Amino acid sequence: MNLMKVLPLAAAVTLAPTLGLAQEAAPDTTPYILTTLLFLMGGFLVFWMAAGFAMLEAGLVRSKNVAMQLTKNIALFSIASIMYWLIGFNLMYPGDGWAISGWLGPFFSATSLEPVGLAAEDAALDYASVGSDFFFQLMFVAATASIVSGTLAERIKLWPFLIFVVVLTGILYPISGSWQWGGGWLSEKGFSDFAGSTIVHSVGGWAALAGALILGPRIGKYNKDGKTVPMPGSNLALATLGTFILWLGWFGFNGGSQLAMGTVGDVTDVSRIFANTNMAAASGAVAALLLTQVLYKKPDLTMTLNGALAGLVSITAEPLAPTLFGSLWIGAVGGVIVVFAVPFLDKMKIDDVVGAIPVHLFAGIWGTIAVVFYGDASFGTQLMGIIAYGVFTFVASLVLWLILKAAVGIRVDAEAEINGLDMAELGMEAYPDFSKG
Repeated sequence: MNLMKVLPLAAAVTLAPTLGLAQEAAPDTTPYILTTLLFLMGGFLVFWMAAGFAMLEAGLVRSKNVAMQLTKNIALFSIASIMYWLIGFNLMYPGDGWAISGWLGPFFSATSLEPVGLAAEDAALDYASVGSDFFFQLMFVAATASIVSGTLAERIKLWPFLIFVVVLTGILYPISGSWQWGGGWLSEKGFSDFAGSTIVHSVGGWAALAGALILGPRIGKYNKDGKTVPMPGSNLALATLGTFILWLGWFGFNGGSQLAMGTVGDVTDVSRIFANTNMAAASGAVAALLLTQVLYKKPDLTMTLNGALAGLVSITAEPLAPTLFGSLWIGAVGGVIVVFAVPFLDKMKIDDVVGAIPVHLFAGIWGTIAVVFYGDASFGTQLMGIIAYGVFTFVASLVLWLILKAAVGIRVDAEAEINGLDMAELGMEAYPDFSKG
């Protein structure tokens, strides 16, 4: 017998029980890894929505204001990233007495990530990494600020708007978000908002509405007879691209909000969320397409685009529980809401350049109410949450806009507005080779 062959075999037999015990004692890192991966994938999909908002807004404003909108969008995302780290994350998720401390002290706590090369036995294996959680949640606050940007386009000064973004992303959104997602009082009352029809979208819509009321409509938007003067956007191809990008990003927005992917049930639920999210967007677009054909004798592309977005907002409060048919009719109602809400705002002389208030505020309210048909929530509790978020965000935003108006002014002068904010505020144009529109 070959001794060189026998010794390794004997060693393997001897070590087998020891290896088995080691494997049994080792923690199961699979749920931790998969949930962390879900947060990261969901996060970069929601990040891509920043590009969607930028393209949508660039397409729906006139060419003389495109560079301004692009500047606002990259600036607001960057500011949101810093403010949510500096203050917002720990304000929204305080945990056990502001447990995650940083250099700003116990109140304004800065988020600390796990150390490099974190060992498996030291990880919070029943959840996910802090870094992935922070990254994912950050994307939501940036989306909230983007909603405000589109409504107030073509007449607001850059720096007052960015000051508002600092407060919105660092303080207002995190405070109200903590009421539900941070385990606060609305969570204890049973309010349900799976991925943020109210917590994200309606909050952005309320902030935008307050700003629109203080800022006033664009010059020439409403004539002396009270009729609305159309102001077509510069590039409907960009607006359509932006809508598709937002549609894509929404799979991360809703799917990532499952907040777990470590079991067969979790990953199956994520796939169900994807399917329901897509159905609601499709039905919202078709509903707006058909309704504008009936009302105006021609289909309206911008209404159709916003119909798809309204369908997405509508399903966001409960994308898991409904059937595909349920998602279809919930999204379709969102599309119908947009078609009627846009002319309603114009009758009220509230100038919303991109239709963000109908899409995010009105459809967000509808989506939060629609939870009662499939989710585990009562109408009274949902209504309480809608009112709480509305009153807090609208009043706080109104006060902040008034302070900014009194302190530094929020609106450009008439000459700058007529000539375009690109040259007045930035000294550059998005389309220098073309005439201003």
